[in-house]
Amino acid sequence: MKAIVVSEFGGPERLQLREVPDPQPGPGQLVVRIRAAGVNPVETYIRSGTYASKPQLPYTPGADGAGEVLRVGQGVSRFKAGDRVYTSASLSGTYAEQALCAEAQVYRLAAKASFAQGAALGVPYGTAYRALFGKAHAQPGETVLVHGASGGVGTAAVQLARSRGLTVIGTAGTDRGRGLVLENGAHHALDHHAVDCAEQIAKLTGGAGVNVILEMLANKNLSRDLQMLSKFGRVVVIGNRGTIEINPRDAMGRDATITGMTLFNVSPPELASIHAALGAALETGAIHPVIGQEIPLAQAARAHEAVMADGAYGKIVLVP
Repeated sequence: MKAIVVSEFGGPERLQLREVPDPQPGPGQLVVRIRAAGVNPVETYIRSGTYASKPQLPYTPGADGAGEVLRVGQGVSRFKAGDRVYTSASLSGTYAEQALCAEAQVYRLAAKASFAQGAALGVPYGTAYRALFGKAHAQPGETVLVHGASGGVGTAAVQLARSRGLTVIGTAGTDRGRGLVLENGAHHALDHHAVDCAEQIAKLTGGAGVNVILEMLANKNLSRDLQMLSKFGRVVVIGNRGTIEINPRDAMGRDATITGMTLFNVSPPELASIHAALGAALETGAIHPVIGQEIPLAQAARAHEAVMADGAYGKIVLVP
């Protein structure tokens, strides 16, 4: 089979298409024929060698994917060959025509969802769900500000928050992106480049501030975020690319909470709970992953450049 292989940490050009042996499942494992693989920003950090944890070289990137079960190993009871599934992680990497997975890393894909949509669920929707409900404990009637609301995690957060009865304010850097934010259910879409963005949010909340902020670029926005919070407000840091100086008094006066998160820290029971909720939401139509680009597997380097570019619009997936 063909797979993307990284033999050396570095730039996007390190993503090379190679012929590798077909994976064979052991006990409790299965092989998924990948029809679409999700591309996430964290995979660019890992590829560059700058992430906190590094895989052993060579490796195939990718946690998110969707397709059909191809082969099952001994003891696998929840799936059989031919089942439509999506993955939240894998043992061999999803930037490939086939991926080896533990049974617990695989979930059934709703019949109404495309494979590309299935590949958009794992990291983006898992992150958004945990940030909103596991970390921020967002409640119906509260107001949430989603920075970067036109990207993969952002669109997921907008849909999930709206389905739970929150008032949703989303930001995006382009007119097209802000249109997408509104299409996905946000009550308001603002330009995060606007110098009066904070004043607009204050006006929308009657001066009270927002209860929850999902922050995709903390090194740029965190200081200002603290000034836009309501009393007892919560900021969940999802993405960051550097350092920032903040005034702790902005948090103290509001009794605010700043919390970070990564899906790498999620326990298996919590992950199973998250995907039980996401599977139901997908089946009922409460969520509907937005696919911005479908890029051939051989052009994985282009996908890594695109996922880090400004003007995010939906989810980027690779198609073998």
